[in-house]
Amino acid sequence: MILEKTPITTIAFDADDTLWRNEDIFIHAQDEFIRLLLPYQDEIFIRDHLSEMQISNLSHFGYGIKGFTLSMIETAIELTEGSVSGNEIHQIIQLAKCMLASPVELLDHIETVLDQLKGQYKLLVITKGDLLDQESKLARSGIADYFDGIEIVSEKTPQIYEQILQRYQCDASQFLMVGNSLKSDILPVLDIGARALHISYHSTWAHEQVDEETLKHYPQLTTLNDASELLDWLELPTHQKMEAVS
Repeated sequence: MILEKTPITTIAFDADDTLWRNEDIFIHAQDEFIRLLLPYQDEIFIRDHLSEMQISNLSHFGYGIKGFTLSMIETAIELTEGSVSGNEIHQIIQLAKCMLASPVELLDHIETVLDQLKGQYKLLVITKGDLLDQESKLARSGIADYFDGIEIVSEKTPQIYEQILQRYQCDASQFLMVGNSLKSDILPVLDIGARALHISYHSTWAHEQVDEETLKHYPQLTTLNDASELLDWLELPTHQKMEAVS
């Protein structure tokens, strides 16, 4: 009960698939990669092998497009038993460059919601991924100025969140995290006694999914359908909410 009565002072947002579209870019690239390898193996086998390769390589290459690209190349070498051509490797690299150059497409209502929250709360971005890529996307997004701090981390664990809160001198009871990944954005934050709101996205990478049995341990889990619902959850005045989502 004390947690619910403590005013929120700091709101952090995940970036990929919370502020802007991202998983769609990976899905498209994966489909193109599969088409490239279809002369060698069937689609399901390629898809499953690439997924396994990505997960096994996380400890080596981390998250993001560059690590994904190395996993595609390694998958291509293994599934063709080394016969993949230099031209095909080049196509994979070009595919990665297209991913990196993809325009940043903000999700619905994000900018108007941030505009409403700016000045009322300290706003942060806490995101995983490649440093250069995430910095580039934030710079191109047009919303960087709304945030008081940017944190790009290799993993999102309870310990990482606690370290970030210490840097910003924010008590867990005053912190709210908003994100699309239950595994990375929500459950670790609930584990430290802070609040978190899950905003569902139409597609979630399998590695970020959480089983129903685990979710039973988090009865306080709250899921929103859209970023504009955050304003209702925060109980902002009605006229302010209407202006924010218009």
